[in-house]
Amino acid sequence: MRRQSEALLVLMLLPIFFLGIFPMLLMALLGFLGLSLFGILLICVGLADGLTEHTDFNRELIVRGFTRPSERAAQASRLHRATRLATWSTAAGAGMVIAGLAGVLYS
Repeated sequence: MRRQSEALLVLMLLPIFFLGIFPMLLMALLGFLGLSLFGILLICVGLADGLTEHTDFNRELIVRGFTRPSERAAQASRLHRATRLATWSTAAGAGMVIAGLAGVLYS
């Protein structure tokens, strides 16, 4: 019974392994350029996330029109939280690009 639960756990974790193998191979095969490429991808994700949240906020504002102050506060809070996360993702991506370029230049 224990062996069966271990096999089930391995099968459940297999997709996570396959999703995580791409960044590991990218780093291993490309080195510092891979770090820069991964940073560029992270910047794109941050920008897309921020733009998506702004789009959702504007769509909600246009469709619903005038809402109660509590709903507006909840929407604004969600927008600020997503914007902060997008900003941190973009900053982390920029840091990775700078680290990758510094590694390429100094190695």
